[in-house]
Amino acid sequence: MADLVYRSVMRDIKQKILANEYQGMRLPDERSLSTSYQVSRSSIKRALGVLAQQGIIFKKRGSGTFINPLYLKNRSLFRYEGSNVGVTDSFKFGDHKQGIRLIDYQVVPASTDLQQDLFLDDNDFVYKIRRLRLVDDQPFMIETGYIPIKITPTLSPAIVKSSIFNYLENAKGKRVTKSFMSISVAPSKIEDQRLLKLKPNEPVGIMEGVFFLDDGTPFEVSNMRVHYKYMKYSTFVNLDQES
Repeated sequence: MADLVYRSVMRDIKQKILANEYQGMRLPDERSLSTSYQVSRSSIKRALGVLAQQGIIFKKRGSGTFINPLYLKNRSLFRYEGSNVGVTDSFKFGDHKQGIRLIDYQVVPASTDLQQDLFLDDNDFVYKIRRLRLVDDQPFMIETGYIPIKITPTLSPAIVKSSIFNYLENAKGKRVTKSFMSISVAPSKIEDQRLLKLKPNEPVGIMEGVFFLDDGTPFEVSNMRVHYKYMKYSTFVNLDQES
């Protein structure tokens, strides 16, 4: 029931944003929203948290919560929606052979940042999964992901050697359909050079973001370090008006 409440609030706020109902591009404070929607502050906080993770709103310290003007100019940038497709499926490899090598698999307490990004409590744990992605046996991506145990308590090392998203859909009936990503380039580190076979003066592409289930629940925080030769990235965007 609590999940339904925060999702309902989130959808209504997005509709009001698109209808330009917030003056000065600023949202009311959490207390006012809680009173207006007649729901708990925690539900409001969670709804605003998801909207912030999606890049639709942002908080300015000491000033309040504001609408991202880029969202109003081009909403398609903020909505990756499609089938249960992971990031590496969006790189165009044609008939080339893809593979995964498991580097590390741990169960660790969720850090403060992960608790905020994944809406976890102080005593929650996450899988920390590090994998090396390959194409034709050549490494092209170092992937570090954090996934809440309470969403997928049966995620074993054997499973993460293949597609986690496909396992989630086939075994659990849940789909990852949205992501909010940032893409940048940086000097390569020693580990990048070793695992991706980069020279010391060669850069590495960095893709960071949060993946969401189709009900809006944050599923994974991911950091991907990509060989610069493979940084031609394509994605599918649904341009339909959100209901």
